[in-house]
Amino acid sequence: MTQIVTMPIHQEIGAAASDFRLPMHNGNISTLKGLLEGKRGGVIVFWSGICSHCTRYDRYLNSFADRHPELGLLVIAARKGETQDQIRKTMKERDLSFPIAFDSSGLVAREWSTQQTPRVFLIGSNGILLYRGAIDNYKYPDDIEFAAYLEPAINQFLSGNPLSRTETASFGCAINSVYYNFPKAL
Repeated sequence: MTQIVTMPIHQEIGAAASDFRLPMHNGNISTLKGLLEGKRGGVIVFWSGICSHCTRYDRYLNSFADRHPELGLLVIAARKGETQDQIRKTMKERDLSFPIAFDSSGLVAREWSTQQTPRVFLIGSNGILLYRGAIDNYKYPDDIEFAAYLEPAINQFLSGNPLSRTETASFGCAINSVYYNFPKAL
């Protein structure tokens, strides 16, 4: 399926995020405009079914729609070489219920300045980029050093307050890595 992408000059917080057209796990097509329709905003998560960092957020993403019905959620599987069949198998094995689109070429990930998974984006209903980065600092909530990033941004946005933090460093598994591209295991 052909992906239609409008390339921005430079992705900036406070500027319009570019739209995309991606196939979904259920056979539908997803666009940013469609995700935001009828919602106060949306969250985009670049993700991989084999990334150990992404696995940690399965429960969080599965329950996202219940916690934030006023926001759209779209997870984009973008790791190079990860197939739609592999993603569907992962969804079944891990009982994942969140919507997943496929960016098998990595074009949307590159356009959205994403090099690793997970990386999240909070977008207003008008398509404006409000936050990008990590969900949290990859500590567990009961850890004294735990710091949530996405949830405070969502709460501030939904309450109409300016975001105190609009960007954090992302960490995780590379979307395009030589280690994923070896012809056979070493």
